[in-house]
Amino acid sequence: MIETPYGNISAVNYQRAKKIKLLICDVDGVFSDGRIYLGNQGEELKAFHTKDGFGMKAIMQQGIEIAIITGRQSNIVANRMQALGVSLIFQGKEDKLSVYQSLLTKLNLNASEVAYIGDDVVDLPVIQACGLGVAVNDAHPLVIQGADLVTKTRGGFGAVREICDLFLQCHHKLQITTGKSE
Repeated sequence: MIETPYGNISAVNYQRAKKIKLLICDVDGVFSDGRIYLGNQGEELKAFHTKDGFGMKAIMQQGIEIAIITGRQSNIVANRMQALGVSLIFQGKEDKLSVYQSLLTKLNLNASEVAYIGDDVVDLPVIQACGLGVAVNDAHPLVIQGADLVTKTRGGFGAVREICDLFLQCHHKLQITTGKSE
């Protein structure tokens, strides 16, 4: 077992995390808590956690790319991701596996170099196809069963940051202190 700020993970998953060059994320239920707020005038609102944005920027600085694949279409998502520097944004995609496969080809990656984080059964094909399949803590039970790793943090409350911190730790870019004197 390997110690992380969020608890211990298996050595196998730690080794998988070391190889990651691309993190693919779902949006609703991962970056948000899954709820969609609709106003009387038809406006849609989503809440994004700043912890996730900080983690994303940190791993991009280390050369790990980020892609978004979501089944919904939203200007809010496009604006937020563009503000964070994410250019690989695929919205309105129900068949996430075909987008994943095209990303492998486009970026010249193999499956072991890709992680995917999701929360619902539509994410499961990619979670099971990639090198490190991650479910958020409050994901559908089938997704939790099918994932390699389950976050300690719920979707919308820093789950993406948790995975970003793991990647940073693997590359010795995350300061871990245990409080023990040496």
